Amino acid sequence: MLSEKATNISPAATIEISARIAELRRQGINIISLNIGEPDYPTPENISQAAKSAIDAHFTKYQPVPGILELREAICKKFKTDNGLTYRPNEICVSAGAKQAVFNAVFVLCGEGDEVIIPTPCWVSYSEIVKLVGATPVYVPCAPEENFDLNLTGIRSAISSRTKAILINTPNNPTGAVYSEQTLRALGELAVEHGFTIISDEIYEKMVYDGAEHISTASLSPEIYRHCITINGFSKAYAMPGWRIGYSAAPLEVTTAIKAVQGHVTSAANSIAQKAALEALSGPQDTVAVMCGEYARRRSRVAQLLQEIPGVRFSMPSGAFYFWVDVSAYLGKSHGGKKINTAVDLANFLLEQAHAAVVPGEAFHMPGSIRISYANSMKNIELALTAIKEALALL
Repeated sequence: MLSEKATNISPAATIEISARIAELRRQGINIISLNIGEPDYPTPENISQAAKSAIDAHFTKYQPVPGILELREAICKKFKTDNGLTYRPNEICVSAGAKQAVFNAVFVLCGEGDEVIIPTPCWVSYSEIVKLVGATPVYVPCAPEENFDLNLTGIRSAISSRTKAILINTPNNPTGAVYSEQTLRALGELAVEHGFTIISDEIYEKMVYDGAEHISTASLSPEIYRHCITINGFSKAYAMPGWRIGYSAAPLEVTTAIKAVQGHVTSAANSIAQKAALEALSGPQDTVAVMCGEYARRRSRVAQLLQEIPGVRFSMPSGAFYFWVDVSAYLGKSHGGKKINTAVDLANFLLEQAHAAVVPGEAFHMPGSIRISYANSMKNIELALTAIKEALALL
């Protein structure tokens, strides 16, 4: 009954974990979520007020597929100011979240038999988006001893005549790595040499720490610019995950194709959310700094608490709001007659024993590790990690 593509797609592990958490909570169990990939802050009031004003003004009609002109102009201004990039409004397409922007990009570039290189560990949806369009994901592992910087040697070896794109995410989910200018320039030169496109997901760009600098790959040279699609959105920096507003920027030919695809799938993004996004870019930016400052404080505390747990290993993240933690020392151990063979088993053990939710590395195509989010209150972080330490001591 189902199509081959539908049966070839794996459900998002993060969604499955959320469903299990909901079930435990219905049983009256208090679960602390360290699995969440969204800010724990409310949307800033000025942004919410802009949406209310849009409703009051009856701004509820269909809008142009690529987004309202004022928002696309604001995005162009943001690219120029923040990233040193020059785009025109007709090279921007606003979408229903950055995930749709990634899908649009992969869809217009790839088809049956094409290949897309994906550095791992990677965000859970990248591989499934590639498979949905009929292309093949080609995984290139990044090394923890290199702080999960791009494995340029591996990428070079993975390039073939069928390579159409590479999907990168900087700052990175799940590792927190922030790719350097040197690394990105080398990747850009490979793209120019071999004729593939870099799809650069930069949704966490505002969340960088300890002097790390976010670099937009497309800004590195005119030649590299022509081989890039830049993806961004509002869910992380402006605490707007449920508003579902993202965008892509690319040379006109690519954006024209993206607009054509989106026009037949979702059409324009939500009109009210677009007005909120416009206020996010053009209004005060102080809440972004406040949130990022608090993430930095939590990051330091998580590192302290993880250092107190025997056997775990981690690199200090330079961006986003995640820790990627090697828990392989605990695999093969048992508790209550149950053997813990995988990070999935361990995540389930921590959910049941510590009442703390994390995401297993299998979801990100790198077993043996877990992802811990610090997009939660300091109190909850401390309670959860203390419980995790006590639970692991039982193994």
